[in-house]
Amino acid sequence: MAKDMIFYTVGGLGLFLFGMGMMCDGLKNIAGHKLKKLLESLTKNRVVAVMVGALTTCLIQSSSATTVMTVGLVNAGLLTLKQALCVVLGANIGTTFTAWLVSVFALFKITNYALPFVGVGFLLSIAGRTQREKSIGEVLLGLGILFVGMFFMKEAFAPLKDHQGVREALIWLGHNPILAVLAGTLITMLLQSSSASIAVIQILALQGAFGTEWDVVLRVTIPYILGDNIGTTITAWLAALRASRNSKRTAMGHTMFNVIGVLYVLPLVWIGWFADIVEWVAPSKLSQTTIMMYIAVAHSTFNVFNTLVFLPIVQWLEMIVMKLIPVTKEELARQPVALEEHLLNTPVLALEQTKSEIIRMALTAKKALRRSIDSILEDDGKKLASVREIEDFIDELQYEITSYLSALSRKQLSDEVSVELPVLLHTVNDLERIGDHAVNIVEIAQRKIDQKLTFSDSAVEEAGRLRKEVEQMLDYVIEALENNDVEAARAALVNEANLNKMQIDFRRSHVQRMTEGVCTSGAGLIFIDLVDNIEKIGDHLTNIAQAVIGGLQWDGVELEEPPTL
Repeated sequence: MAKDMIFYTVGGLGLFLFGMGMMCDGLKNIAGHKLKKLLESLTKNRVVAVMVGALTTCLIQSSSATTVMTVGLVNAGLLTLKQALCVVLGANIGTTFTAWLVSVFALFKITNYALPFVGVGFLLSIAGRTQREKSIGEVLLGLGILFVGMFFMKEAFAPLKDHQGVREALIWLGHNPILAVLAGTLITMLLQSSSASIAVIQILALQGAFGTEWDVVLRVTIPYILGDNIGTTITAWLAALRASRNSKRTAMGHTMFNVIGVLYVLPLVWIGWFADIVEWVAPSKLSQTTIMMYIAVAHSTFNVFNTLVFLPIVQWLEMIVMKLIPVTKEELARQPVALEEHLLNTPVLALEQTKSEIIRMALTAKKALRRSIDSILEDDGKKLASVREIEDFIDELQYEITSYLSALSRKQLSDEVSVELPVLLHTVNDLERIGDHAVNIVEIAQRKIDQKLTFSDSAVEEAGRLRKEVEQMLDYVIEALENNDVEAARAALVNEANLNKMQIDFRRSHVQRMTEGVCTSGAGLIFIDLVDNIEKIGDHLTNIAQAVIGGLQWDGVELEEPPTL
């Protein structure tokens, strides 16, 4: 049994994390900004957000699933931390519905639908006619795999609930509230389901494992219920392991909400007041066969009361979480785009605000470029993932700036603003393409690392010169954008001419090294890919420099040719 528990737990956890990652990737691809705005509107009001969380949990019968999906939405950038915390508060209320179902009906299991999700999701992901259909398939497949993982983790510890020694230990622990809370926490962590652990306690109570005096049984089982609420937070932490820091903050908020609630309720349990409250909520003297109903009432009472306490102060909870998991410099640089819609009625100011965001986009592209070249020169695998994250942010900047300029174009504009708009739109697209080329460099860096290839000393020296040239060009372009500096833009064109010459010279010299056997053909192809990507980055920077030289206008402006060397 021990071997099965270990194998099921390790395998289930692996499936859980893999499914979580796939679901998040699919959400990013299909959600788009329409779903983001829908979720924002639904969860903008904290009461509505709580209702969304409660209803979702009632429908799928799993608070763990709701919190996992919430963490996934936060990781995909579709929910803010405050919105997510309110949804999680609602999930804690929704999960109590399962305890009522157990009291009346057989336990409904979301895992019953895991395999259909996997099947339908797989078919859509490979046979979908559009990218959107394929992405929907990824979400369903990831969700199904996630639930399969949860099922295996539950199955790993399912035999414990029927073990006589475990039953006797539960009864003994139930007479010490603190130990019972800890035991309830551990049981839920192991079973990976608050609904399942509550059901175990209900069934044991029904079978008389805690005695036959229903009021005594109620007092013994309440601490287990409190511990259950703490233990269920482990699922959100598992989901956040591979997710963003904001996702980890959501998991932290979930834990704090339940732990603090248990701490202030535990003294009431100790002196018997909480049990009295439960009896007051359900005053009729129930027989032992319906003690399960009293346990359900106790579970609901705690979660509803705790939500009512925290809902008005959820912003304080958010502040505490932000103190515990502070914003890093990387996060600060990737703060959401803030283009004020009210400035659209003052086009000149709106345009200046847009230019500031374009400059931020250029600085972000510079960071992506630098890290991508570092990754290929230094074989630094850690920087590979960070470049992809930065490129995601560049894509977000592109969407937000483009949407804002499109909205601005529908206003009454002066001639000066009208001619600048299309040039700025193309500038944004060029910067986004630089991010794409940075990801291309990361992909060839990954090939270099995977195949254990090395550059010759000459190749490293040439790559360093390329890097220096393209970074200097990018600096000139950023300076030109910031200060409307035509001379800086012209200096960038000199860098472009240098890059073009380097591309020809370095391709020729590298082919010569391959011929002489100084470097392998695999390393040679990767080096040539690097040279070509950097040269293409130079082309996009040239477009921006030419735009600055033309005064951000195209009509009637003759663009300069790059100088020849």
